[in-house]
Amino acid sequence: MNRMMIALIAVVVVVALALSSIFIVDEREKALVLQFGQVKAVKETPGLAFKIPLIQEIVRYDDRILSRDIDPLEVTPLDDRRLVVDAFARFRIADVVQFRRAVGVGGIRSAEDRLDRVLRAATREVLGSVSSNDILSSDRAALMLRIRNAAISEASNLGLEIVDVRLKRTDLPEQNLEATFARMRAEREREAADEIARGEEAAQRVRAQADRTVVELVSDAERQAEIARGEADAERNRIYAEAFGADQEFFEFYRSLTAYDRAFQAGNSTMVLAPDSEFFNYLKNADRP
Repeated sequence: MNRMMIALIAVVVVVALALSSIFIVDEREKALVLQFGQVKAVKETPGLAFKIPLIQEIVRYDDRILSRDIDPLEVTPLDDRRLVVDAFARFRIADVVQFRRAVGVGGIRSAEDRLDRVLRAATREVLGSVSSNDILSSDRAALMLRIRNAAISEASNLGLEIVDVRLKRTDLPEQNLEATFARMRAEREREAADEIARGEEAAQRVRAQADRTVVELVSDAERQAEIARGEADAERNRIYAEAFGADQEFFEFYRSLTAYDRAFQAGNSTMVLAPDSEFFNYLKNADRP
């Protein structure tokens, strides 16, 4: 009986040792085999792997691309307009051995804290070398690449590879927003006043030109009308002169009829004349034609 128990215990111990010597590496992670705190092996290939039971232990690290939000920080560009920058980074553990040596038992939490300091320093350095207009323009992509490149060296000392750095938001500090808005409003109002003044000036020029054109056109029309009227009067006088020279008696008769027509119109029938007036010669003298 004792032999059976001993054999059973031995089998259980052997099975337990065999199971404890086998571990599985997932495709989403990397594993370190540690012996008394020292790295003995790196397991990066997914599948089964082996270790010495009781002596060696396994530490697993995520092999996927991780994200890290950087706390908002204030930067001062070259034009001294302070900005609050909110950014994030994507990174992965590239060298698990270096990562273990750099952060020890702190793991990914300790690495993220140190990565924050690296990224904040790189962000201040890069954004402090350009103007705020460059930060707010389409050059942001180039600036983000510069921040990534500036942080690569420090991150590699942590065993990390920085995949990308992005600026999510770039704003003015709250205390500067109102002053900035007021300045922008004043600038826009000044630009509007300049545009209105230029418009009024242009309108005055157009009105002056139009008034001048009107005066010139009216003057030219009146001049042409006077010329036409003078020519018509001259032609009329010529015709009258020719008629008068051709038949003086008929001319006098025609002029008298015209005078009678005007004198005897409605509302103009009262006349005061001397009895011997020549006005009615053609009415009182039956012998005249």
